[in-house]
Amino acid sequence: MLSTVLTRAALPLLAAGLLLGGCAKPSAPPAAGPLPAAPEAGAPHAGPPAGSPAAPHAGPPAADRVGPARLPGLGPRTSELIPDATDQAFLVSGRSTNSSESTATLYERDEDRRWRAVAGPWPARNALKGWTDEHWAGDHRSPIGVFGLTDAGGRLPDPGTKLPYHQSEEFVAVGTGFRGETLRGSFDYVVAINYNRESGLTPLDERRPMGWDRGGGVWIHVDHDGPTQGCVSLGLDRMADLLRLLDPDKRPVAVMGDSASLAR
Repeated sequence: MLSTVLTRAALPLLAAGLLLGGCAKPSAPPAAGPLPAAPEAGAPHAGPPAGSPAAPHAGPPAADRVGPARLPGLGPRTSELIPDATDQAFLVSGRSTNSSESTATLYERDEDRRWRAVAGPWPARNALKGWTDEHWAGDHRSPIGVFGLTDAGGRLPDPGTKLPYHQSEEFVAVGTGFRGETLRGSFDYVVAINYNRESGLTPLDERRPMGWDRGGGVWIHVDHDGPTQGCVSLGLDRMADLLRLLDPDKRPVAVMGDSASLAR
């Protein structure tokens, strides 16, 4: 995950923001108050709320178009977490529990309800210390589970996604990553992962239904040549491809974790 999402006025709060466990890390928790109802947004291993996204794109070679009834590499426990209504799954499989390197592939169900790859596999990164099924703010691990993909945004204009897209100069990453690499441009495109967030809102929204100690601001964003703080990152062109492919009518989800955990 990256350092933080900041407005220009909030840049001095970067150091404090780094203590929180997500890409989008506001300076302080929002005032207490009622939250809009949402179906278990962001609970670990929870299925996403209804109404997720996905979009059109050139399909894979004909040999790849006949897919399995279960996503490759997934065991029965993980497979059961994918909602029956979901026809699009962004599968992020980490090399190992403690690895920050992953592979990402977008799958769709065909008319026979069998999964087929429609994009990828793409190289991806995750958090510095790997994966966890109990994510906490500042643990430098990405959450394992199945999460809805309902909202997108970025500093750059909408590349043609069907998802709600919030363009803003507030999608800015400053400073350097774990390897000393610049974070500039990391939030040019983002897709919010519905871990500890309210769906249907801009990725910049600061509400954390499970509490601030459980982290948040977990996104798919542009790769910065280094591990993240908890997000998943892809190359810039691959992010644009993903945004064009995600279709809310297919109720897309991210299925993410290390390969051993996903195989359970």
